[in-house]
Amino acid sequence: MADGQLFKPEKDYTKEVDKQIPEAQELAKDNVQAALEKLSTLEKHTRQASDLASTSRLLVTIITISKDSGDWSLLNEQVLLLSKKHGQLKQASTKMVQVAMSFIDEAPDAEKKLSLIETLRTVTEGKIFVEVERARVTRILSDMKKEQGDLNAAADILCELQVETFGSMERREKTEFILEQVALCIEKGDWTQAGILSRKISTKYFSRKPKKTPEQIEKDKKEREEKEKNRSMDDPPLEKEDDVTDLKLRYYEQQITLAKHEDKYLDACKQYRQVLDTESVEENSEQLHAVLQRVIYYVLLAPHDNEQSDLLHRINTDSRNALIPDENQLLRTFTIPELMRWPIVSERFGPHLCSTDVFSANPATSDQEDPKAHTRWQDLRRRVIEHNVRVVAKYYTRIQMHRLTQLLDLDEEETESYISQLVTAKTVYAKIDRPARVVSFAKTRDADEVLNEWSGSMKSLLGLLERIDHLITKEEMMARIQPVGDNAVKAN
Repeated sequence: MADGQLFKPEKDYTKEVDKQIPEAQELAKDNVQAALEKLSTLEKHTRQASDLASTSRLLVTIITISKDSGDWSLLNEQVLLLSKKHGQLKQASTKMVQVAMSFIDEAPDAEKKLSLIETLRTVTEGKIFVEVERARVTRILSDMKKEQGDLNAAADILCELQVETFGSMERREKTEFILEQVALCIEKGDWTQAGILSRKISTKYFSRKPKKTPEQIEKDKKEREEKEKNRSMDDPPLEKEDDVTDLKLRYYEQQITLAKHEDKYLDACKQYRQVLDTESVEENSEQLHAVLQRVIYYVLLAPHDNEQSDLLHRINTDSRNALIPDENQLLRTFTIPELMRWPIVSERFGPHLCSTDVFSANPATSDQEDPKAHTRWQDLRRRVIEHNVRVVAKYYTRIQMHRLTQLLDLDEEETESYISQLVTAKTVYAKIDRPARVVSFAKTRDADEVLNEWSGSMKSLLGLLERIDHLITKEEMMARIQPVGDNAVKAN
């Protein structure tokens, strides 16, 4: 045995351990130190003989006696001492750490509890075989700091863990740890770190799985049992096929919070669509209505581009939109190339939209209100105006400025501002002739473009003529053949 590696036991100390543990426990009632010395001597023999079962029992008994004595400093001392023994068995150390973790909740006060946690963090530092136990202890410490109001310390302690690299930790527990890290960073206000940590979670883990038949469930169960039998101690645990709906909803809730903070409306819409694709949400009519509403709100708030336009039309085809008629009608107005007068839109949909937590016609006056709700209301007005500019650009090549301001319900300065923004974003092409007070939406073409268009038109025209000539020739041939057939019938 070397470096904690486990070999076949040279000697079985089960009988000696069975005899001495009760004796030591009885002795500990009067003299704790003598009982620990007695067990320590036997522990040395079992460790050197690689007797894992006996060593594990002795380590657990030693720390249990230390804890029962009420001397928590002695418990910490024994945990440190036993973990540093030369050639200590890894599985025995793991068992000892797990039992010591169960003592945390039994600590009489916060000071002793914190001391035990720090001891366990010390003995597990840098050891892969107890990385899961270290992560769990660190999480307990982080929760304590959070309860004390020290949010920065709680976030720093928990975020130092790279749980995505822990091979012995189950995937669900890994996800829970990362979600907790992200939540602390959001509470702390470290939005950049929260975004980085959230990317460690693969969304494939949350993908909706098809329902299995009883035969498939039974078959998978047998395969899992077979794999569990053949799994060695060093192999990672088999992944359980449990329900991850709670983790999925927590994850996307955090992603939506991040998207809202950065005003990434299209990302928020995509996250809400993922929430929509959840069985528990589909079965809850109240949640379904709320999520459908927000899918439409955020796709409308997103700046216009090819991706937004494609997503807008795909959402418009969703039959479930009939459950929310007001939002459905507003969505349809954005898919039709017709002008939308903002005063009419505000009067028709404003009261309903502002009754939600997404929009507010007035700036926030208290901490309970969302400070960005009014910003989103202004962004909706901006999207309506941009839609109107695109509609005008589609139907007009030139238009007088005063007529354009009437159509957009804006003054001249705002009209120029919105046209400039859309031209900069390459959404429309426009030129403003200020002296003539004319806006031109027709893109000027050079000679090559005109010639290419003419050439393409001529090619199309010649193709049509060739097709017509072919059809005429076909009809003439049919006409010549027909009389011959009729004469043949008469002759017969």
